[in-house]
Amino acid sequence: MSEVVSINRIRNVVIAFAAIALSIAIFFGFQTQNVSVSLESQAQAATPIEVALTNGKPTLTEFYANWCTSCQAMAPELAQLKQKYADSLNFVMLNVDNNKWLPEILRYRVDGIPHFVFINHEGKAIAQTIGEQPASVMEANLNALIDRQTLPYAYSTGQTSDLKEPLNAPSSDPRSHGAQVQS
Repeated sequence: MSEVVSINRIRNVVIAFAAIALSIAIFFGFQTQNVSVSLESQAQAATPIEVALTNGKPTLTEFYANWCTSCQAMAPELAQLKQKYADSLNFVMLNVDNNKWLPEILRYRVDGIPHFVFINHEGKAIAQTIGEQPASVMEANLNALIDRQTLPYAYSTGQTSDLKEPLNAPSSDPRSHGAQVQS
């Protein structure tokens, strides 16, 4: 009977060590996966905006925050797109929580994240999208950007005319909306 007890103890010890080893392997496996597609690591590898706007390559600028769940959800797919298009495009990442980027946040009118600004070969913003985007949509937009075509899934950005003063003097009636009242 003592032989059976000692065999059971050995078996239990082996199972315990196997469970511990498996748990450690799974833990470090998930850690490695998260680090490889983290927003922080992608931002560190991104092209500086000063370089991107002057090197003659089109640019995808991503405004993000580390706490943004949509930004985190898109990180693995964007990492793949960045690898695929690294030779053809600049990838810029600007954290909206960093006050350093406030001029760019205001310039590109960032009011939600993730916010993507598509910049042409000449350094001019031509389109933008806001929110989580499917990888296929992002890829179609990037292909069009590289080929100097209209982006199929983005809001175009362009020049607007300056507001000029109304031709007629404002009326004392607020409902006239600037129309001249004839007496």
